[in-house]
Amino acid sequence: MLNHIVIMGRLTRDPELRRTGTGVAVASFTVAVDRDFGKNENGEKETDFIDCVAWRQTGEFVSKYFTKGRMAVVSGRLQIRSWTDKDGNKRRTAEVVADNVYFGDSKREGESTGSYAAPAPSFGGYSAPAAPASDFAMLSDDDAQLPF
Repeated sequence: MLNHIVIMGRLTRDPELRRTGTGVAVASFTVAVDRDFGKNENGEKETDFIDCVAWRQTGEFVSKYFTKGRMAVVSGRLQIRSWTDKDGNKRRTAEVVADNVYFGDSKREGESTGSYAAPAPSFGGYSAPAAPASDFAMLSDDDAQLPF
């Protein structure tokens, strides 16, 4: 069986970070996703508001780097959850359980110059240093020197 969903849209509010009784981080947020087809009677695109939840490091990442209005690409699985409201009525809700959340836009004007990059990978306790942008070299347009 396959249950995989990818959505892209803007956060409708800042993510809400909470912790379970055992200290596991969980972030809740909503993504506004425009439909690619059709328009409503006013000629405007229709929008779906999709609830998302991110656990552990992904939840902490979303809470730290995403704010209301940021474009996000959320990859995960669709989950239908049953619950009982305060009046005793049985309810069902659909939400995306995020495995990965990516930036869908570049850093906006006026935002701090803090790093949005994920930390460098760690191999056996050794963390690879990040290479500065000046280490990149321009290649010439002469394809004759390429080995393929």
